[in-house]
Amino acid sequence: MSSPLSAAPKLRMSKPDWLASPKVFRTEVLAGLVVALALIPEAISFSIIAGVDPSVGLFASFTMAVVISVVGGRKAMISAATGAMALVIAPLNHEYGLGYMIAAVILGGLIQIVLGALGVAKLMRFIPRSVMVGFVNALAIMIFMAQVPEMHDVPWAVYPLIIGGLALMVLAPKITKVIPAPLISIVVLTVITVAAGIAVPNVGDKGELPSSLPVPGLPDVPFTIEALTTIAPYAFAFALVGLMESLMTAKLVDDITDTHSNKTRESLGQGVANVITGFFGGMGGCAMIGQTMINVKTSGARTRLSTFLSGAFLLILVVVFGPVVSDIPMAALVAVMILVAIATFDWHSIQPRTLKRMPVGETVVMLVTVACVVATHNLAIGVVVGCIVAMVIFAKRVAHLAEVSGVVDPDGNQVVYAVTGELFFASSNDLVYQFDYKGDPGDVVIDLTDAHIWDASSVAALDAIETKYAQRGKKVTIIGLNKPSAEMHEKLAGQLTAGH
Repeated sequence: MSSPLSAAPKLRMSKPDWLASPKVFRTEVLAGLVVALALIPEAISFSIIAGVDPSVGLFASFTMAVVISVVGGRKAMISAATGAMALVIAPLNHEYGLGYMIAAVILGGLIQIVLGALGVAKLMRFIPRSVMVGFVNALAIMIFMAQVPEMHDVPWAVYPLIIGGLALMVLAPKITKVIPAPLISIVVLTVITVAAGIAVPNVGDKGELPSSLPVPGLPDVPFTIEALTTIAPYAFAFALVGLMESLMTAKLVDDITDTHSNKTRESLGQGVANVITGFFGGMGGCAMIGQTMINVKTSGARTRLSTFLSGAFLLILVVVFGPVVSDIPMAALVAVMILVAIATFDWHSIQPRTLKRMPVGETVVMLVTVACVVATHNLAIGVVVGCIVAMVIFAKRVAHLAEVSGVVDPDGNQVVYAVTGELFFASSNDLVYQFDYKGDPGDVVIDLTDAHIWDASSVAALDAIETKYAQRGKKVTIIGLNKPSAEMHEKLAGQLTAGH
């Protein structure tokens, strides 16, 4: 006789996707190592932008990557210290000190958690494809532009090293795909420069690497209302920029991998990661698009393991293998990022055949997005401006879709106007002028069966039409309203002019 326990269903723990096969595991581990190597000079550079010690950016990249790998909503996406976030909070550090900057990171993380809980991720559905294409192209341009200083006023040997690195990454996959091409390029160029004693800029020239682990603690800032009012504006900007860049990057990775991610979880995860990073003295961050492209597109990573290991390897490399990492030539990393920029750019979007077929408005939105990002060095500003331009073009296009046609009864006592299209603030302004107030008979019917009322401007326009006819002693009857339009009209009709 079987016991009740034996009859109960057995709980089965699902195997992590990075353990699906040895090949997947190897890909994730090597991808994490490549990203970690690419993160080091970036984190140091962003620390310089913020005016803090290199360890502040490096530790931020470690905690952001490790935490987001667990709580984030997009697998294989890399989050770390970023230039955009550094620019947002740098003024706090310059004017008030490191404590205020760290406090802003923590408060910004809390704001991100609140915004995530309120469903801010749902706003992503309102970002048009043309803005997304502009975002991707601007990102590629920004990645390339960030490498230009590394190629200016440097020893001549840097240029053949960059060319050699690019050649290695193009040819290596044809020989073997077991080891990521960027890792092969970095190792080969490092061995060549060290063995031959070639004097070129290296990672160590960017700043001194830390030799100890980060320690948690509270920011050195007074807990007063005055301090809060000083920090809050920066924290709010930090939260918005971080969420926008992270959600846009998540959407990009969704498209590349043909998988869906949980944007709400990602929003909450970014907030949690920034709060923890702040308590460890880091400068905060968000999704890193360049490093994410290295991880997903160049190295082929698809799981959380690569994200976790990018942070873990980063800490091990700078703390344990600092002297070795310092010898990596910047030329090797520049070559990797140039290849990433080339692979990221949507070349199809600028082909003459594509531009010829694409509506002019779509191309304008894409170009405006790119121009704003390149001009401001801020992806978030470019996306916002691009969305505004797209909305204006859309409103202008839809405004012309509202049409009015009138038919007079044979007996001449009644005229029926059929209105078709979407009635909102842009289209309803012209609606008033499409009626013959003077010549129409005394009974006017406006049929809205094939129309929809979207806002108060449309109700006000219908009120104005009725008023103009009433001034001439003529009666207006509105018919054919669908349920939402009828409810809005009933609620607002006659209430939108002074005196009501």
